[in-house]
This record gives sequence, structure tokens and C-alpha cells, in this order.
Amino acid sequence: MAAQLYFGVIIMAVFATTDATTDIQVVCEEDSVRITWRINVELVPYAARFFLGSCLPSKFNVLPNGEGEIHFNYHLVDCRFKRQMKGKHLLYQNELTFRPHKKSTPAAFVYPIECAYKSTVGWVPTFLHSGSSFTEGRGRLVFHMELLNEQLTSVAKTNVIPLGSFMPIWAAVEQKSHQPLLLLMEECVAATTPELQLDSPVYPIIGNKGCLLESMKTNSVFLPRYHSSALILSLQSFKFGLGQEVYIHCKLVAWDPEALDESKKACQYVKENRRWELFDDRSKSSVCSCCDSSCTPRSKRDIEWESNAFSHNSVLGPLIIIDPLDSNVHDMLEVSLTGAEVQ
Repeated sequence: MAAQLYFGVIIMAVFATTDATTDIQVVCEEDSVRITWRINVELVPYAARFFLGSCLPSKFNVLPNGEGEIHFNYHLVDCRFKRQMKGKHLLYQNELTFRPHKKSTPAAFVYPIECAYKSTVGWVPTFLHSGSSFTEGRGRLVFHMELLNEQLTSVAKTNVIPLGSFMPIWAAVEQKSHQPLLLLMEECVAATTPELQLDSPVYPIIGNKGCLLESMKTNSVFLPRYHSSALILSLQSFKFGLGQEVYIHCKLVAWDPEALDESKKACQYVKENRRWELFDDRSKSSVCSCCDSSCTPRSKRDIEWESNAFSHNSVLGPLIIIDPLDSNVHDMLEVSLTGAEVQ
């Protein structure tokens, strides 16, 4: 313990006496980023504790003067880059961190990384051009919900999901003439019926006004947004309803992006940080602190917004989750995927 404390003091002293930001060079390329980070002699033995998001250095050199040079060369789809639209630009955001201890919270050093690209007018993911099912919700907004393939390039061609694999669930709202809206998944459960009854057994996925409960137990995460009006949930398949028809029931909400609070949010549990974080803005993660208790509107304005919210209940299915080790799996027939249906 004393050794760890001593090491921590040294680390803080090194960063306090060095302008670390002047030793970081970032080059944003078409679909990747190259970062060079020069570190002090004292930090060279701990080069494996430097990260770009979730990625370790791709290369490390010891210079003739004893200092170190760390290189990160990664595509922007790696390392948990956060992607979002801002005006006419597509932004990719991440953080360089130094974590001297495996469970260090917070990191000893954090440096923001951002690559900005001018977005193509009307740009949408390629799978949308092939057409997808939709339902019209309140306020004449058109809501979509689909299961995508692993490459996120089209709607999935099969509804049979191996246990433990990932199900990319895409949801979106067509905004038409409305002000820019943020698409949220307020609640999602799995059930073995296309309609929910009071006594229906369900498996909670998202609850408590937008908390991704599955992110605490599995590797389920929200994928970076390509637009505020859409959200992709990478859901790791589960044992609930194994071998049966399973339906994903979600309450989708189109919301004011500037009015996120405890009752309207998208939160996920980040295991390495051991805390809930707001998916759309980690600096405002305090609104996720209620995910372990109860999240409710905090003001009269929130309640007024709630009454005027654009929400819609969507159903995705049937899906069939199978155990590849089950000898009966090969005799199971695939059921055609019906896509989103209106409740």
C-alpha cells in the first residue's frame, strides 16, 4: 500500500512539472487517427498503462535520451470513439488517459481527442437506403426499430441469434419539420409474446428512465451515434426465452437534446470506471447517479415536458436465441423476422 501511494505521488509530481499536452501530436486522417505521445523517463516502465479510449498503444519506442514515445494508430471505429453530429460536422471524440493502477478511478491524466469532418449533406447509414419497416407514432413522427447484421450495413437476414453473441438493435425517428430531437430508449424488456400482459414474464434490458441495465451484467453498450435522431444498442444475447420466440419491447422517446435529466437520458455502466455515464455527454453523468435507485422528474418543467413528449412503443421480433452446444439446435427452423410492429 505504501509503495502504491509513493508511486502515485511520483506520477502526480511528473505531470505537475511537465506540460504533457505539448508532447502530444494528433493527426486525423480520412477514417483513422495517428497519435504520438512523448513521455518522461520516469514513466517509461509504465507505458502499458497509457490508453486511447479502450486501446493500448500500437507501438512504443525508447528514445536515445531515455524518454519514451508512444504511438496510437487506430481506425475511428475502434477504441470506443464517440461519434456525433454537430452542425455540418461529424465529430469523433475520445480521451488519452494514463492509469497507473488497474482500477484507477479517476485516471491520473486525461487529454481529450477530437477529429472533425465535414459531413455529407443528407448522409445516413447505407442500410437505410435499402428500406426498413416503420411505424408512425405520436405527433406524426415516424419511428423505426430493426435488427441489423454484425457489420451494421443492412437489416439482419436471420432472426436466429447464438447465445452470447451481439444483437445490434437500431432505433430512429424521422424528424421531418420538427426541431432537432434526440432519440432515446426509455425502457426495453424482452418477453416471449408479441404483446405484453400484466402477468407476462419479462427480462429487463433498459429501465429506470433510460438506464442500460444489461451493461452492468454483460458487455451490452450503446454504439456511437451517427445522428441525434437514431440510436444503436449492441445487446449481448441472454438465456431468457432460450430456444423460444423472443420479442424486444421498447418505449422510444423523441426528446429535446438540451433538456436531459434523470427522467430523460441514455446511461450505461462503464465497468473500468465502475460508474454510470451519460452516453451523450460524459461530463453530465450526474444525471445517471439515480440508475441504482429510482429516477423521476425533478421539476415542474420536466413534468410539463413529459406530457408533451413524443413517445412510441415498438416491438422487434420474433428472435430466437439458441445455445450452439444444444444438440437440438440443428433441428430448429428459422422464423422470418417481422421487424417493428405497433403496440
